[in-house]
Amino acid sequence: MLKTIKIDNFRSFQSFELQKLGRINLLVGKNNSGKTSILEAIQLLCSRTNLEPLAEVMTNRGEYSWNDNQRINRELDICHLFYGHEIQPDSKLCISGMNGNIQEAITVSIGARYFHLDDDLGKELNGESTSFHESSIQIKGLNLGINWTRGEETEILTFPLSNNSGLDLDYVQRFRRDGKNPLPNTQFVTSSSLGTEKMIELFDRIALTPEEKLVEQALHEIDSKIQRIAPVSSQKSRYSLDSRGGFRVLLSDSNQRVPIGSMGDGIWRILGLALATVCAKNGYLFVDEIDTGLHFTAMSDMWKLIWETAKRLNVQVFATTHNSDCWTSLATIAEQEDATEDGIRIHRIEKGKETSVVFTEPQIVGSIHFWQKHSNSK
Repeated sequence: MLKTIKIDNFRSFQSFELQKLGRINLLVGKNNSGKTSILEAIQLLCSRTNLEPLAEVMTNRGEYSWNDNQRINRELDICHLFYGHEIQPDSKLCISGMNGNIQEAITVSIGARYFHLDDDLGKELNGESTSFHESSIQIKGLNLGINWTRGEETEILTFPLSNNSGLDLDYVQRFRRDGKNPLPNTQFVTSSSLGTEKMIELFDRIALTPEEKLVEQALHEIDSKIQRIAPVSSQKSRYSLDSRGGFRVLLSDSNQRVPIGSMGDGIWRILGLALATVCAKNGYLFVDEIDTGLHFTAMSDMWKLIWETAKRLNVQVFATTHNSDCWTSLATIAEQEDATEDGIRIHRIEKGKETSVVFTEPQIVGSIHFWQKHSNSK
């Protein structure tokens, strides 16, 4: 489990640190304070040299262009990952932290590809040359380097960037990991929730396992009439990313299978959170604006679901909110739990500050009592 995170030159952060991380970490702060970027930074570290999660994040942000102005291949606009949105040879960003007692880090760097003007074969040089005069060496383009280390483990990849300094998505898909050194499970739930096909994919992973029961129990906590849920897998390709189809629920007061879209956005959000949490077993769950679509009365049940599932399945959770109802609901869970080293944390993120303000379980409980006392006295 991650204990600390250090971010250098990533997105809006020139330098930033998170300390005293726990099992559940809720990042609170105003809009545009960098909360989502922190989630992306930690996901990048946990993904090692697998760039597919990063590619999905950048695509969702619209940080891509079309190769050679032909709407065929998309290129990721890598510059947006770097502080100041600019890259040049020797640009570098780094995400690091303590994972248990072991230092873990990923460095993303920009390097130059050199070309020897006097070489009749037009041979590229791998790095700077000392055998030719400097005037005969020309930069041909840029490379993107990924260097991940954990203790003595190291993984390194290098990708050529296009003339527009973009990373072709074909390279990302071509260099998929072979599974010899498996990655930790990671799940990222955006503020707009998961799409239908993704939800069905996650459900298929846990079908006929004990984790399927956990999902059903989670929905039952939100609506006691829900007895069972099942995907309509054969029809998943018919659903758009924004639809609320693909699942049916069996209600205790009806003999019919009811489309889950009929149950409201809150049930859909809870289903996505439950599926993502159980599929992050022994790994990491990232949730942007975790309170999206949930009435404040359902938030305590949501946090109870995530807390108990995360403990049972060894999941570390990172979530964001700017809703006071969300963090006060988490405080009620903290009050019911013993203060432990790896428990519940709230991190206040302030724009321009290089560290978060951390609240541990006793401080969270004390803050909520103070807030409730002064609210009732008004």
